[in-house]
Amino acid sequence: PGGVPPAKAPRIRSKNLISVIFCEATAIYGVIMAIILTNKIKEPEDATDYLAQGWDYPGYYYAGYGMFSAGLSVGLTNVASGVSVGIAGSSCAIADAQDASLFVKILIVEIFASALGIFGIIVGIIQSNACNFPIAALS
Repeated sequence: PGGVPPAKAPRIRSKNLISVIFCEATAIYGVIMAIILTNKIKEPEDATDYLAQGWDYPGYYYAGYGMFSAGLSVGLTNVASGVSVGIAGSSCAIADAQDASLFVKILIVEIFASALGIFGIIVGIIQSNACNFPIAALS
């Protein structure tokens, strides 16, 4: 009476940790992109409160919005990847509890769901390559 009912399929406990690993990989993509974007920021040579005349303000805007779009691209694809890995992982756990032969078949779907994050970080790296902050005034 009372308590936690025993698991009907205890063999699925370790197998379904794979979904958690895929979600952790998605989180690491965001950390990688944060490191890349942080290293892109450069301090001007003559750092003052206001920049003197002759600075490339459109270059600053271009670099800033480029970094924003790179971060947004990676962030949104990581959200989509995390949601799809979660849905596929849940389906994988339920299907494996019913029939153990379905595990590998659904795991392939989960791998494709995790690949969304890889595509996002590739796009983010390509976008961030164009972000170069000016460090000196135009001559």
